[in-house]
Amino acid sequence: MEVQIKPGKYIIAVSGGVDSVVLLDILAKQHNNELIVAHFDHGIRSDSEQDRKFVEDLAKKYNLEFEFTEGNLGAKASEELARNARYSYLQAVKKKHNAQAIITAHHQDDVLETVIINMLRGTGRKGISSLQSSSEIIRPLVSIPKTKILEYAKISNLKWREDSTNSDDGYLRNWVRHNIIPKLTVSQKQYLLAEQQKFVNINKEIDAILSALVGKDNCLNRHLVIMLPHNLSKELVAYWLRRNNIDFDSKLIEKIVINAKTLTPGKKTNISKELSVNLCEDRLCLVSTIRKDTL
Repeated sequence: MEVQIKPGKYIIAVSGGVDSVVLLDILAKQHNNELIVAHFDHGIRSDSEQDRKFVEDLAKKYNLEFEFTEGNLGAKASEELARNARYSYLQAVKKKHNAQAIITAHHQDDVLETVIINMLRGTGRKGISSLQSSSEIIRPLVSIPKTKILEYAKISNLKWREDSTNSDDGYLRNWVRHNIIPKLTVSQKQYLLAEQQKFVNINKEIDAILSALVGKDNCLNRHLVIMLPHNLSKELVAYWLRRNNIDFDSKLIEKIVINAKTLTPGKKTNISKELSVNLCEDRLCLVSTIRKDTL
């Protein structure tokens, strides 16, 4: 299985599962990169300490530096909370080591799952085209199916950890993985992947336009939201929230667009326990309800 990245210094996220173990094995054997192994303990499972020890031993095996932290998120933590905490930690490690990028082990099956999940959630065109590599996050396995990863692991006699929560269909991703993905034909999977790539290309063009409309101060011109056709207004608001690293669904976007037309100066729309959209003169601004400051 061929995986290539440009020589450099990288943070590689390793959970201890088969995907990240395989990717670590491949990249560590190339000897043309400086890798720092990073492990995030979400604090969701009682056996997570064993995962940490396993990954630490892997790092020693390949003679690589090891970083880890404990999130202590609790057993009831949502998938969204866990993901955000994990990536915040990885970004902090990247900054600490002045690394070029973060490397994750997302593969083709992950892409399919994410496309379906985000379609169900109504996250729009960006959700459908997520899990692409960027200058900040590299995903070398996105074109490789899970079967190939398992095949490599077995041929190479690799050991890995099984996440006990992966069998819990209470998590949406697990439900999609167990109940939808196995029922898709090869042609259906190919169609979804082709559509995903189509959205990637379209998004680059749309984002260039939206970036100019949003401006640089992270506030949004209210008149643009009012004047644009409804669906374009929703795209503009969605782009604005993404740029501020705020998760959303279709209901929240609809709420903000509608309220933008009715808000009076000084009024606000709460979008979470921590954030609100305030009307400041003719601009919509994201304001922390905790710190009382504008983002």
